[in-house]
Amino acid sequence: MARILDLGSGIGETAWRLLERHPDAELVALDESPEMLRAARARLAHRRVSFVVGRLEQPLPPGPFDLVASALCVHHLDGPGKRDLFERVRSVLSPGGRFALGDVIVPEDPSDAVTELTPGFDHPSRLDDQLRWLREAGFRTASVLWRCRDLAVVAADA
Repeated sequence: MARILDLGSGIGETAWRLLERHPDAELVALDESPEMLRAARARLAHRRVSFVVGRLEQPLPPGPFDLVASALCVHHLDGPGKRDLFERVRSVLSPGGRFALGDVIVPEDPSDAVTELTPGFDHPSRLDDQLRWLREAGFRTASVLWRCRDLAVVAADA
């Protein structure tokens, strides 16, 4: 049975979509907000999901995981925080596992910065920096699957 870790699960939108695609998987939903996880628990009732209240800066739930996914939450970390998270994600992935990251980036063209951000709370990084940090964390491959303006989806394989 596949194991999935959803970082910054929020109300469970990404978790729901992952479980639709992998219905036999066991998923761990991690978020710092107990209120958000309560909403996720209601949405994901009758699924193999465990809920963990925690921050991205804290130790991750014990692996191994076949897939670690994150949508729109890693940009809250500064550069060193992202580098540290990528190392910890790599350490909980199964051999051959994948990290799927969809998030806000600093675009090459400043006019492409269209996502509303909160100064001091949001810290997007350049895509090339994040790809380098993923490789430095020990991922075999790190590639861009999709990019539009200041959003990107990256896959990194263990």
